[in-house]
Amino acid sequence: MIKIAALPGDGIGKEVIPETLKVLRALDVDFEFIELDAGYDCWNRRGENLPAETVSVMRECKAALMGAFTTPVDRKDYESTVMKIRKMFDLFANVRPAKSFPGIDCIARNADFVIVRENTEGLYSGIEWRTRNGACALRVITVEGSERIARVALELAETRKKKVTIVHKANILKESDGLFRETCLKVSRNYRDIKVEEKLVDAAAMSLVASPASYDVLVTPNLYGDILSDLAAQVVGGIGLAPSASVGEEYAAFAPVHGSAPDIAGKGIANPIASVLSAKMMLDYLGYRREAARLDEAVEKVLADPKVRTPDLGGASKTSQVGDRIVQELLRNY
Repeated sequence: MIKIAALPGDGIGKEVIPETLKVLRALDVDFEFIELDAGYDCWNRRGENLPAETVSVMRECKAALMGAFTTPVDRKDYESTVMKIRKMFDLFANVRPAKSFPGIDCIARNADFVIVRENTEGLYSGIEWRTRNGACALRVITVEGSERIARVALELAETRKKKVTIVHKANILKESDGLFRETCLKVSRNYRDIKVEEKLVDAAAMSLVASPASYDVLVTPNLYGDILSDLAAQVVGGIGLAPSASVGEEYAAFAPVHGSAPDIAGKGIANPIASVLSAKMMLDYLGYRREAARLDEAVEKVLADPKVRTPDLGGASKTSQVGDRIVQELLRNY
């Protein structure tokens, strides 16, 4: 039996993760789900947002399925739970697919691309300080970090449309983005069947809206990928449909892109689709390809029905109703 760490986290994470576990159980996979405490609510109760026992159990599991974590802006003594997990498990690659679904109103009806974002360096190094008249942050770009994220993007492209776009701002940030660009290009020479192009990050943002179907895999430094992947989510219908994976050499964590959404938390109207699609990515990662395909098909059928949609997609359904409908689709043809 494969152990999976389940971290509901904060806010609507506590609503979408139970629905996702319900859906996974309907697939009858040989998983043991271990629910663990972490996040801002945990910090308020226990004075820590990632307890040692949570980390210990996570290390015994093959992967983690996470909800959403609150990171308060005004607490300087609080370190992001997600950032802690990424660094602790060296989850250096953030993979965020953006795919349009039939029946969902969106900018692009034929989009299907993936943003592969370096996940541990860049401006998210966490090294910053105040000066007398301002503040500084250290942007860390290494050869090793750039090499390994380039390999993830290129190997992913080999399984898709065989195209990679390197996103940077090396015309201005000549040393840091210059190193990222040069390293990605160097690694790409080992992948002769992949078409490689470059885009400045501002031009990439514009063309992702204007012609998203022209993209396959985009590889980016940390901050650019964080911003562009939210833009990509809106291009295909909204952040409630956006899954993600944070992947390392030996471990991976899967989570919806959306935050804890305190404005709707507790109302039972959060969209569980992003969390369910993150679970689909987890199934693929663990080698359960058939089950992943079944889940993907079930989600598509549910999204094609305008009667079962949460408010963010223009409907009036509850979180649990969407989860129930996905389960029905999974069981219908099984």
